[in-house]
Amino acid sequence: MFHSNQFKLNRIIFTALTLLILISISACTAATQAAPEPVATQQAVTSAPTLFANDGSSVMPQGGGPGGSSLSSVTPAYKDLAYATISAAQKLDLYLPAAGSGPFPVVIMVHGGGFMFGDKADGMGLAGADQLLAAGYAVASINYRLSGEAQYPAQIFDAKAAVRFLRANAAQYNLDPENFGAWGASAGGNLVSLLGTTCGVSELEGDLGNADQSSCVQAVVDWFGPIDFLKMDEQFAGSSCPQTHDAADSPESKLVGAEIQTLPDLVKTTNPMNYIDVTDAPFFIENGTADCNIPPVQNKNLADALSAVIGADKVIYTSLEGAGHGGTQFETDENIELVIGFLDLYLK
Repeated sequence: MFHSNQFKLNRIIFTALTLLILISISACTAATQAAPEPVATQQAVTSAPTLFANDGSSVMPQGGGPGGSSLSSVTPAYKDLAYATISAAQKLDLYLPAAGSGPFPVVIMVHGGGFMFGDKADGMGLAGADQLLAAGYAVASINYRLSGEAQYPAQIFDAKAAVRFLRANAAQYNLDPENFGAWGASAGGNLVSLLGTTCGVSELEGDLGNADQSSCVQAVVDWFGPIDFLKMDEQFAGSSCPQTHDAADSPESKLVGAEIQTLPDLVKTTNPMNYIDVTDAPFFIENGTADCNIPPVQNKNLADALSAVIGADKVIYTSLEGAGHGGTQFETDENIELVIGFLDLYLK
């Protein structure tokens, strides 16, 4: 009888211990699944402007975002060159072709990120860099003051200062000062479009050095850049895309320091269409038909306005069917070859 009772007691204890172990494993698994992401990751996501999928649902930024991997396989020949001195952001990385004697035509690459985030080494900001180097171009990828540090027009002041710096130091870095192009995506697309249409516009030059040099560029590649901030929500009306650009927390409003509709005169100076004249650089403009961040009509309107003034032969506009705000359709070898073919027309 004693042994039978002891056996039963042992079975009860074993069963209880097994249940406790299973409960502990389940609790640990649940805690692991519910654990918050690292603080750094959360900060990176919440600091970025929200991007949207074709159905209007929010998605992570595509390219050029925090932690984005570089699409260039080479390291800069010159890293963190200071093109101005009032901010730590005013630096650029300069890449030089491995072959050729120069002086090299230059493509200035301006990263996106809603004017709020991004870096000169991020992915979308360097799309096509390897192909440009192989084609004999120097590549200058620039940082500029983001809206959390300085409000517009600081950003275009910085972009123009970078152009003037490179032109002033062209001999030192074996660059061709007569052949400068600019290529930008998203917010970078807006800034390079301004570079292409505001040559000689004194109020957008800033006072950041090398004033004796020109900030003009000879060719522009605008990938899905915002053009007319004041009409973005109007142009999305009736679509599944969110109409949030007029809000105080939109990237455009943060750029100018207030809801954009309350500062129409300042906001108009962010619109490259307001400066078009016959001296403007040729443009290659490209967007996706399913972009829920920038109304695709914005890029079409820019292309039409430029064509009417500088000539349709100097403007290439393409719209990628089904593409959103960036992504792999823009980065295919075939598409990059189209861009470089355009640059070759005007910079070589």
